[in-house]
Amino acid sequence: MDIEERKRKAHDLDVTVWVGKSGLEAVVDELDDQLSNEKLVKVKFLRAARAGSSTDDKAADLAERVNAELVDSRGHTAVLYR
Repeated sequence: MDIEERKRKAHDLDVTVWVGKSGLEAVVDELDDQLSNEKLVKVKFLRAARAGSSTDDKAADLAERVNAELVDSRGHTAVLYR
């Protein structure tokens, strides 16, 4: 599956992981489990989670923690692939 195909499939995905004021640590295990079952997972970064940094930075950090690839980041939503 190439990057363009991943982006097309990600368009129709529902958000299944929300990162809030508890930060990235609170969702790492859940995201890892979801990526074990699904190849693509959509993550939403709430305002409290962003706290002065960009969604791209937070998404890249989260992708690194779960050994995944950041497919796309738009607004406050990111799609990860493994």
